[in-house]
Amino acid sequence: MPLKVDDCIFFMLARASQAGARFWTSCLADLGITAVQAMVLNFLGDQDSVTSKELSERTGLDGATLTGVLDRLAHSGLIERQRHPRDRRAIHICLTPDGRRLVPRIQQRLDKANAEFLSVLDGTEQKALRQMLRAIRGVSHLP
Repeated sequence: MPLKVDDCIFFMLARASQAGARFWTSCLADLGITAVQAMVLNFLGDQDSVTSKELSERTGLDGATLTGVLDRLAHSGLIERQRHPRDRRAIHICLTPDGRRLVPRIQQRLDKANAEFLSVLDGTEQKALRQMLRAIRGVSHLP
């Protein structure tokens, strides 16, 4: 008997990802940033002044997508691109003072949103879900 679409792991993961993205986006609506922009700002809050390549590796975004996100964040005055002092070819992505002030607000929302979104699971289930998602992310035997 063929697998029903509703039971297909790819369908289930996509739907769970969509639900999470919608929920997180709604938590950020009044800040005027998207979920992806919040992720980039959070990474810069952890480690500021990085190259686009480093940021791409940390976020998992491809170069073209990241460039568009960075363009919008720069236009909003939350990040700026600065030339590396010793390597004129290298550009560093840096938080502006406004971006730096926004990061703790994003982090507070992220903590609250994580707890609320996962409240349908008990602590053991939440831990197991995170472990399973990390394991799935590590799958490298792509066709």
